[in-house]
Amino acid sequence: MAFGSFDQKNGSASPMTEINMVPLIDVMLVLLVIFIITAPLMAHSIKIDLPQVSSKPVEQEPVIIDLAMDKSGAIYWNDEPVEQNDLREMFVNEGKQDPQPELRIRADADTRYEELAQVLSLAKGSGLKKLGFITQPGSESAAGGSEKSGDSAAATPPAGAPAATGAEAAAAPAQ
Repeated sequence: MAFGSFDQKNGSASPMTEINMVPLIDVMLVLLVIFIITAPLMAHSIKIDLPQVSSKPVEQEPVIIDLAMDKSGAIYWNDEPVEQNDLREMFVNEGKQDPQPELRIRADADTRYEELAQVLSLAKGSGLKKLGFITQPGSESAAGGSEKSGDSAAATPPAGAPAATGAEAAAAPAQ
């Protein structure tokens, strides 16, 4: 850029071709002063010998509550019979635990939905958040199909048994 000059030699006003360096030098000196002041602060640190960790954090196994319901309406808490009146208090106690236990519900196929819904409502109202259902693989009757001919014996639990165990049961927790 060319700027006008105040120099009036020979009656002609010629453009000034030099850049005024004074403001540029002022800015550079201010930056230099700032860096000189802050550089020692950045390099200054306190040396602290931190203790070394010698053990791993303890991993807690998640607590699993196995709740079984048979077609007569009887409820089993970890294979121990309980009354529905005591169930709310047990749910409240377990809901206060940290970490929260996982509630796995096994219900007989002939269990009334109303009874199952009451248990689910009690669990949710007590603060339990990890709920899951245990089902037996191989049965397509719930989807509207018929059972496979070879799986009918494996899908039927023995009489009097509250629920399936081990590899026969598949848990699907819902959060």
